[in-house]
Amino acid sequence: MAGVRANGGAGGIMAQQDFVIRIAGEAGEGIQSTGQLLAQAAARSGFRVLTDFLPPAEIKGGHSVYQVRLSNGRIYSRGDDVDILLAETQEAYDLNIHDLKPGGLLIYDPAEVAPPEGGTFRQVAFPLTEIAKVQLKFDRGKNVVAFAAAATLFGLANEQLTKLVIDRFGKYQALLPNNLAAVEAGRRYVLEHIPDREQYRLTAPQPAENIMVVSGNQALSIGAIAAGCRFFAGYPITPASDIMEFLAETLPRVGGVVIQAEDEISAITMCLGASYAGKKAMTATSGPGFSLMVEALGLATMAEIPVVVVDAQRAGPSTGMPTRHEQGDLYLAAFGGHGEVPRIVLAPTSVADCFYQIINAFNLAEKYQTPVIVLSDTVLAVRTESIEKPDLGKVRIENRLLYQPNGRANGAAAEGDRYLRYALTESGISPMSLPGMEGGQYVAMGLEHNEVGRPRYDVRTHASMTEKRFRKIMAARQDAPEPDRYGDPGAEVGVLTWGSTAGAVIEAIDLLEARGISAELLAPKMLRPLPDHQIEPWLASKRLVIVPEVNYSGQFADLVVARYAREVVRINTYGGVPFRVRELAHRIAQAVEQASPVRAGAAR
Repeated sequence: MAGVRANGGAGGIMAQQDFVIRIAGEAGEGIQSTGQLLAQAAARSGFRVLTDFLPPAEIKGGHSVYQVRLSNGRIYSRGDDVDILLAETQEAYDLNIHDLKPGGLLIYDPAEVAPPEGGTFRQVAFPLTEIAKVQLKFDRGKNVVAFAAAATLFGLANEQLTKLVIDRFGKYQALLPNNLAAVEAGRRYVLEHIPDREQYRLTAPQPAENIMVVSGNQALSIGAIAAGCRFFAGYPITPASDIMEFLAETLPRVGGVVIQAEDEISAITMCLGASYAGKKAMTATSGPGFSLMVEALGLATMAEIPVVVVDAQRAGPSTGMPTRHEQGDLYLAAFGGHGEVPRIVLAPTSVADCFYQIINAFNLAEKYQTPVIVLSDTVLAVRTESIEKPDLGKVRIENRLLYQPNGRANGAAAEGDRYLRYALTESGISPMSLPGMEGGQYVAMGLEHNEVGRPRYDVRTHASMTEKRFRKIMAARQDAPEPDRYGDPGAEVGVLTWGSTAGAVIEAIDLLEARGISAELLAPKMLRPLPDHQIEPWLASKRLVIVPEVNYSGQFADLVVARYAREVVRINTYGGVPFRVRELAHRIAQAVEQASPVRAGAAR
């Protein structure tokens, strides 16, 4: 068979429920476009899709990877092993070949890659460079050729490929014939050189009309608009920049404003000004930028101004690894600031959950007049996933308690003719006036203040105002979003985690079940304050509690142990990538085997 070399020991890919294809090459050469096209084509054909994008930190050049996992059922992680590796450069081959499973398929560009003989996988020489440059005389079409080849390998319909390319590149009418020719060239090469394609095909379910493919950043942005956000200020930073870019295009369409500030300090203070004036406001950043916002977040706490901040975590500290994954900012989000800064911290667990948690963040910020931090991460921010279109009919919107010009709102007191902006109410929430409201003038300051808002430094005022600020945040626990739960509710083994790690835990629990180990996942969405009514009964029902997270120190485990005095087993990974499902399942199984009934139950 021309162009194909079967290496020793490869038996071909057996029938399975999903496939993982990894496209690797030089950044700037269309790696991301190839993957995005493939993901969209698969989703339109009825598959569930989940992607993973690992660009380099450099502005231009460097090794880039785009991974697409497609399945005929629900998937929760990027997948452990690669079934098909498309290597466009020698570096791409060298860095990724170890992840290609035995019996997998290597597709490589012979103009750039020279794989050695031997191994446990099949090889197909695919002359991408020659097809694009020589046959088509269209260098920019290399990524389209690669997309069409991969899509054809999975058996995606040709009309789907053509329609997708027209939708994606149709606005470039002069180049459309070239792009369509690239689709046909990639499809034809696979048909002629890989005749045994059945082993790579899945049976696609009937395409669903209510499915869309979005990234976590896009889902957050859409949710923010649905929540009523009409002001965004930010400064570009990986991996959060997509949020600002998306909102810059869409927010003005609904009467909103987007400002690219000169730095993160300006961004957060602009948001506080907009919120003070009555607009729902948000900014988005990553760890280094969040650090710069800490002082202004203290002002928001003290002045009781609603604001939402998205921290799309990346590996650190300092500039760290801008395009790599870590759950390292929990301490910073929960406690970052001088003095005591009660605030609310949420963490979505999936792309779909990003939409709902940003709405919850705005609702909580408005209701409790406080900063709310949404801890996303690199995995959620940049990965795309096929999700059900959100049901806007189920979205509940909360607005802040407003001062009434007669001086009273829901029973909140006025003292004579004076508006008590910081009235010491039982709930800790006091009505907020907006500029221009008659009789509602007050100064929002960072100094400690009395009920009217005037500076006071005495013991009694500071104590009562500190209690007020904490009282309302502690009350917010009752409004905590429902946690994710998965597995056997009666299992003695509990896996407690947060953020995107929940997806890997779900698939690990399925592997453990096949090994005879029952476990249950609990992934709270509110991390500060911890929702006792969700976590405490669950902890009491478990003999052994395991806390996996992507950091070195076990930050969430520390919060749980400090709050509930419960012994837990920590499982951590900190190399800049998420957990592999099989590795996580193995480490959970080891923890179960090592924990005797006496030791595991000792802290109950």
